Parts: sequence; structure tokens; C-alpha cells
Amino acid sequence: MGFASYIDTSVQFQGAEKIIHEVEIYIGILIGAVTFSGSLIAFGKLNGKIGGKPLLLPARHWLNLVALLVVIWFGRVFLNAHGPGAGMTALVVMTVIALLFGVHMVMAIGGADMPVVVSMLNSYSGWAAAATGFMLNNDLLIVTGALVGSSGAILSYIMCTAMNRNFISVIAGGFGSGAPKKADGGAAAAEPQGEAVPISAVETAELLREAKSVIIVPGYGMAVAQAQHTVNEITQTLRAKGVEVRFAIHPVAGRMPGHMNVLLAEAKVPYDIVMEMDEINEDFPDTDVAMVIGANDIVNPSALEDPDSPIAGMPVLEVWKAKTSIVMKRSMASGYAGVDNPLFYKENNRMLFGDAKKMLDEGLAALKG
Repeated sequence: MGFASYIDTSVQFQGAEKIIHEVEIYIGILIGAVTFSGSLIAFGKLNGKIGGKPLLLPARHWLNLVALLVVIWFGRVFLNAHGPGAGMTALVVMTVIALLFGVHMVMAIGGADMPVVVSMLNSYSGWAAAATGFMLNNDLLIVTGALVGSSGAILSYIMCTAMNRNFISVIAGGFGSGAPKKADGGAAAAEPQGEAVPISAVETAELLREAKSVIIVPGYGMAVAQAQHTVNEITQTLRAKGVEVRFAIHPVAGRMPGHMNVLLAEAKVPYDIVMEMDEINEDFPDTDVAMVIGANDIVNPSALEDPDSPIAGMPVLEVWKAKTSIVMKRSMASGYAGVDNPLFYKENNRMLFGDAKKMLDEGLAALKG
């Protein structure tokens, strides 16, 4: 749209209006290019096509600074260009740099910070739309773009606060910068101690049936498997048997705040048993079974126990304090942070492997049987 607006000769501006119009074009293309390439990388990371570990190039901050200075220089060239040819060259060079910057910026961010990245890119898309609105003199685009941009920025700040992170450090790639540092004891000291114990859906149903208190922790795996309706059926079945069932929602569960709440509301889960992390975390020691459905990083004890972990300091749901914790996953693969989860190897934890929907359906059938 920015290139089309620049090429369009039907609208002529003179003097200050011309300068303002060209600034709008330049900024709009810049933000749009960064958003486009960054969104492609974020999509790849969230779908597992690109690894969650950050790509930290040597002197990456200097590279970003040089790219910014080059963009500013070509912005000056663009504004002072005489004739469309010179201006188009400056726009093309800036666009290529912006596309590369979007790739580099998101590649340098660890997988556990991807919720913030998604929200940030959403904010960028809003500002790009607002810039397009100024280019086209379209008030609707300006207003909606400003709303999306500002709401995305606010959401990014909220998520950074919830994850105990500084927004600037996230964008700079300071979080999720690789595997934890090894202890003095060598490589073995950094490896989780113990062995993961698998459990079947039928055995899971037996544990749930015998429990008096159950806390369910939904994650993105539940959303992918579209298992929320089965989860609600299990909840209703257990409550009918006198079992106390509640849900624990992490502030950034499902990559975006409110995502899990929406899915559970869609499945008709009673709102009064859906609790925020701060409301329910202290109840895990008095809970018989904590059931984690497709979540990983938000229940990783390394965040609290290992100061060298890439996710150190991030608030997590302390499911390992329950009498028994059950983690539903397809495999032992690490989460988006790219770090192993010691929860899997704790003595009171059991691993239920397989598709969440299929395993929950089997568990529901066993409960009703």
C-alpha cells in the first residue's frame, strides 16, 4: 500500500504536505515490513517449524544500531529525492533492511517470550494500519489502527509484568538466551535426576475418582487438540461424584492472556471454579491431583529453583506441590523456552503421553464406566 501510494501520480502534494505524506509512506512501509517478516518467524516458532532457542548473533545490538542508522540515512535520501527513481531506490533498500530487522529481532527472542512477541507484532500492525490511514486520508484506518496499536502495546506490558520481565530486555533478546549454565559438577549436574513415570488414561481416571480435590491446569496443547469440551465433561462427572474440581489459569497461558478462559467459557465450564494463578497457587499442597493438559513452561519448577535457568524468575503454577501431578503431553519435548522440565522426573509426577483429546476421551469413558 505504501509503494502504491508513492507511485500514484493522481495525487500531487507540494511543500510541507509533500514532506508529511512521504514521511507517512516511509514510516508505514518500515513498520509494515518489520511486522510482516517478524510475524512469519513468530509463526514458525509457535508451530515448531523454527526452534524456540534464540539466535544470538555476535554484536547483535550493534547490528541493530547500524541498521537503524542506515534506515534514517535512507529516509533523508528519500525525502530529498528529486524524481520517483531516486525515491524508489531508497524505499526498496529501507524495506529490505526492515524485513531483515524483523527476522533478526524475533529470532533473537527466546520461545518462552513468544506471547509478548505476538502481542508486540499485533501492536506494530496497528501502527502500520494507522500510518496507512494517514497516507490514504482514511479516518477509519487511523482510528482502528491506533486502537489496535495502543491495545497491543498495553497487552505487551501486562504480559511482561505477569512474567516478571522487563519489556526492553525481552525485545533485546535478553530472556531465553539458551540452555541453563552448568553447575560446577559438570554436565551431569545440569541434567534432571530421576526417570519419568508413564501412566495410562484408565489409571488417570482411577486417581481422579479417588481424589477429593483436583486442580486442572490447561495449556496450549488443550487448545490445539480442541479438548475443552471433554475437559468440561470430566469436570461435571467428577463434581457429580463429590470431587472438588478447579482450574488454575496462568497469566499468559495459551500464549495470550484470556485465551484459556475463553476456551473454558465456550465449553460451559462454571466461571466460579476458574481461578487465576495468584488465587490458587497456595492451594496445591492441599490438592490430591494436579492435572496439566498441554502446558510446559508455566509449570516448570526451574523458574523458582534454578537461578541460571533461562526462565528464572518467571511466575509458574506450582503443581509439583500436589500429592500427585499428571502431565499430559505428546512427548518429552521441551516447551517454547527450549529448556527441560524437572517436573517430569519428580517422584510424585506421572506422564500421560498422547493426543490430549484422545487421552481425555479414554479417561472420561473410564470415569463413567
